[in-house]
Amino acid sequence: MWLKWLPWKHLVRRVARSHGFIDPIGLLSHVQRFAQPSEVTVPIELLRAGMVFHARGFINSRVIQQNLDWIWPMWIHRQFDPRSESFVPRAFSLTHLNLTGRNWTAIGVPDYDELPIVDPHGLITPFWDGWSLDAWVVTRTGCGLFPSRLDSVDQRLDLTNGVAVETLSRHADLELVARAQVLWDGDPTCTLSWRATAETDAWLVVSARPYNPEGVSFIHRIALTDERDAWVINDEQYVDFHQPVEIHAVSDYAHGDVVHRLFEDSPADTMRCDVGMATAAAGFAVPAQGSREVRVRVPLRERTRHVRKHPAKSICPWPDVLAPACTLHIPDKRIQFLYDAALRTLVLHSPQDVYAGPYTYKRFWFRDAVFILQAMLCAGLTQRAERVIRDFFPRQTTGGYFRSQEGEWDSNGQVLWILQRFCELAHRKPEQAWLRPVRKAWRWIAKKRASGGTRAPHAGLLPAGFSAEHLGPNDFYFWDDFWSVAGLRAAARLLRSLDAPADGDLCNAEAADLERAIEHSLLFARDKLGRPAMPASCHRRLDSGAIGSIVAGYPLQLFEARDPRLLDTTDYLMEHCRVDGGFFQDMIHSGINAYLTLHLAQVLLRAGDRRFTDLLRVTRDLASPTGQWPEAIHPRTNGGCMGDGQHAWAAAEWIMMIRNCLLYEETRQDRLIIGAGILPEWLHGNRRISIGPAPTSWGPVVLSLDCVADTVTVRWDADWFERRPEIEVRLPDTEPVIVSSEGRTEVKIPAQQ
Repeated sequence: MWLKWLPWKHLVRRVARSHGFIDPIGLLSHVQRFAQPSEVTVPIELLRAGMVFHARGFINSRVIQQNLDWIWPMWIHRQFDPRSESFVPRAFSLTHLNLTGRNWTAIGVPDYDELPIVDPHGLITPFWDGWSLDAWVVTRTGCGLFPSRLDSVDQRLDLTNGVAVETLSRHADLELVARAQVLWDGDPTCTLSWRATAETDAWLVVSARPYNPEGVSFIHRIALTDERDAWVINDEQYVDFHQPVEIHAVSDYAHGDVVHRLFEDSPADTMRCDVGMATAAAGFAVPAQGSREVRVRVPLRERTRHVRKHPAKSICPWPDVLAPACTLHIPDKRIQFLYDAALRTLVLHSPQDVYAGPYTYKRFWFRDAVFILQAMLCAGLTQRAERVIRDFFPRQTTGGYFRSQEGEWDSNGQVLWILQRFCELAHRKPEQAWLRPVRKAWRWIAKKRASGGTRAPHAGLLPAGFSAEHLGPNDFYFWDDFWSVAGLRAAARLLRSLDAPADGDLCNAEAADLERAIEHSLLFARDKLGRPAMPASCHRRLDSGAIGSIVAGYPLQLFEARDPRLLDTTDYLMEHCRVDGGFFQDMIHSGINAYLTLHLAQVLLRAGDRRFTDLLRVTRDLASPTGQWPEAIHPRTNGGCMGDGQHAWAAAEWIMMIRNCLLYEETRQDRLIIGAGILPEWLHGNRRISIGPAPTSWGPVVLSLDCVADTVTVRWDADWFERRPEIEVRLPDTEPVIVSSEGRTEVKIPAQQ
């Protein structure tokens, strides 16, 4: 209580001004005026993450620019090179951040939290936010192959036996092939191999690096064991070589990068660096016109060298994990590969909780989780999704709020919606234990709504909040309201299934009242804008934040497919908010966003607008060689410019997009639409397209399309739960056909132009 009486604002102002600083209290007051008043200005979790991010950037600014003779990660070489398109002037920037090359690929095994990442030029970071391993090929004459300094390398994702990343680098007459994979030997182990080829005598060098794709990550001590077959890093992590090291070098920050000390006459085996920038290099001879392979193991869980500190566990093999998944076969090999890679991305990022990424976003958010779970359910990974859903309930507060971050008002609607979606697709009744959480959740929405007693444009809506962080400053976002309506409708169905029909009726009444408030607010926006398009908030003009309002079309289907407000919003976004064909989000992301591009494509697909194909192809082409999308993509470099370098939400949306291209649930019409998103080129030539078993609201479906000459034979084998939906076949360049027969139909297609 005494804090209320302490004149702390006056004291802070006086201290700041006495030292020549701007008044922080006045500055904060002005900043807050740019947003609608809200009880939570920014979620503390985002502030914490931002502080960590910029703390790293501050360290980068103290280390990198005066040490450009080091071998740095690819993004640093390019971002600090004034001749590169990735160049970012530093000037008075306090932090130096990776803003042009935020790309990486996770490797791992199912159901284990350890996810090493591999950058686009083969740099491997075995531990979360830790140091990295790199490999080079060098000669005594000074010629060297350093992958991070090359203009390009060849990288691919091998899905043959799990998930492995292979990187091929070439320079002059030197070649290096790297492979990174996590294998199981009672514990997850990052297994690495490098094979070097040279025309003259050379050395394959494996180096421990005090950085990762975000920047500096300290190595204070590194030691080569007496047997010369392992490093001990920071006294706790091991790097095991499959053979003794032949030459060895170490360096500290004062002496620079170890690359400059490779062939010293008096090598050392141990280095301690108080700054935390110790480097080490292990060399292996490569004969002239020959090759040499080096294999390395990095145990990913705590152990004392070869002795585990915990009991060995079993693992479910990849084939068993993927056995229930919906299988896709299409003629487009790139789209096929991206679908298969996306399935594995969802598995890797759901060891228990579900994460949006392996590094920057390796934490739980309800928003990401719900979109990822939708894709899991539609891809047949039902048990995995159920396991994640069960962990939702302990996160609910006593007041009914499903909280992962404070100040975000979409989470309750999202949780209720995905609970109902799970019951629908899995053909399960909700568990009786859900009754109390569902009641608390929908009542929280009802209590949270702004007062409806005023005729303000936002009367009756959810309060101003941070919402989806990419929509802009705190405001009364339609995104929150649409999710809340969908959640209330879902809660009503859940409550009826739980023998609480009176609660269900109250819930539906609340949803109807919120819908009326939304309609009132949308009318205000229409009158202000002079068009039916839906801005992000009734207080905003049209801008890229309007992408949040199309959630009413996808995935919620609150509006009819061709509702004028939905179509006018998509028209605005297509015309004003695209760069190089993809949706460009100006708010925070400042890049081309793959999953939001696909949200736009889904609305167009549902409306029968073939412009969705352009968005589908653009997203396909934006994927990395390993089949991944960063959260936001730099329009000049095509590298990641914001967020995680491998975004699981983007992978989830790719699965949903391809699935809906073949099987689309139009729940408002109780109709299953077949083939609406098939690309015309897939249907020409003797080809077969298939998907299944694909869960739908009415039951799992196995679909196949056999294309011979000008005829497509469409077959489906369904295990309907209770009733058969109306089935519409809607192939490109043909008239839609409502099929009355069961299991098969033929469609004539026009000749290829």
